[in-house]
Amino acid sequence: MRTYDFSPLFRSTIGFDRLTNIMDSAMRQSDATEAYPPYNIQKTGENSYCITLAVAGFSEEELEIVSHEGKLVIEGRVKPNEENKENKFLHRGIAGRAFKRSFQLADHIKIMGANLSNGLLNVELVREIPEELKPRKIEISRSPKTRIIEAA
Repeated sequence: MRTYDFSPLFRSTIGFDRLTNIMDSAMRQSDATEAYPPYNIQKTGENSYCITLAVAGFSEEELEIVSHEGKLVIEGRVKPNEENKENKFLHRGIAGRAFKRSFQLADHIKIMGANLSNGLLNVELVREIPEELKPRKIEISRSPKTRIIEAA
């Protein structure tokens, strides 16, 4: 796979730092840790989205959702449990390892809420465009009839 160096863009652009950071992170090779947990991103309406993560074995207390500067970070940490220490598994297929999954959010995306049900964490997102950024129609007024001024 080819790698691209975006450092010249960092030197020659001002105010586009976020865009170049997104391109730079998108071009990095993903490793196996980025594949866990599996997730879906759905468009549920014209301006609404839902991110669903498969977090079987995690409770609400073991999950943390943080939104900061256009980035959504979902982190899971399994708390040690006295009951789990006594269990001896012959096969352990349900991963209970810690994870940190981050998503880059577009401008004006707000997190409406999150819920955990049947091992799936659903994070509801909506795009709320401010009124001043929405397109507005400009009415065309008729110009007053031209008056002819007679020369003296």
